[in-house]
Amino acid sequence: MENAIARYASLVKFSHTIFAMPFALLAYVYALTSNSIPFEWLLLVKILLCMVFARNAAMGFNRWADRDIDAANPRTAGREIPSGKISPRAALVFVIVNSLLFVAVAWWINTLAGALSPLALAVLLGYSCMKRFSSWPHLVLGLALGIAPVGAYIAVTGTFALFPIILAVTVLTWTGGFDILYALQDADFDRTHGVHSVPARFSTMQSTYISIGLHIVSVAGVIVIGTRFGLHWLYWTGTALFTAILVMQHILYRPSRIDRIGATFGLVNGLASVTYSAFAIADILIF
Repeated sequence: MENAIARYASLVKFSHTIFAMPFALLAYVYALTSNSIPFEWLLLVKILLCMVFARNAAMGFNRWADRDIDAANPRTAGREIPSGKISPRAALVFVIVNSLLFVAVAWWINTLAGALSPLALAVLLGYSCMKRFSSWPHLVLGLALGIAPVGAYIAVTGTFALFPIILAVTVLTWTGGFDILYALQDADFDRTHGVHSVPARFSTMQSTYISIGLHIVSVAGVIVIGTRFGLHWLYWTGTALFTAILVMQHILYRPSRIDRIGATFGLVNGLASVTYSAFAIADILIF
């Protein structure tokens, strides 16, 4: 049982939940404080369950849909499905179960969350299809993660608001930017196997510039949030650290050092998410 859990956790890279989760918690805290809504453990558990089920469905489907591509790529041939650790049928069942659980919990939260859950699921699963005909799947991945703060806010209030929407744009461009850098590893493979991506379409330098451009928008997003909503020095400390980490990322993974992209890549981006959100949450709660 323990080995099975470890295999499925590896299949969906469960540790990468840290990319979107902190932003969702930030939107959750903002929703509570700005609307004077009392804290409820059950609601928080529901939101966390939706996050887990949504990511499991999205990543599981991506691995299932890409199983032949992964098998042909030396970098990914050792993944769970190509290596035979998890069968394609078992992976698909895993996706279906998690999709149904995501929709069920969304309806349990409130009507708007439930009504929007199929649309959210379509975006989450759609990323895996985009790379087959568009050079911009990175933005769909960004949108998939950007849904998290909007969903958390809706879970608390049953409405939309400007704060989580700006936060969603920030997450979209931040994720899209770092996913372009990550895709540089497979640019040659993608070109020869008909897989679409920014690095497959553009040169390494052009792809890097696109990534930098998206991250500039991300930084602008967190600045707009701090200015528009009158946040304080803790928030701006988090913003400065978030910006510094993005700059460090482009120094570490510049075109001449693509080989550095590996285990540290996830750590750097997880650090960016946690650092910014932790300082922002602290600012909202203290001030």
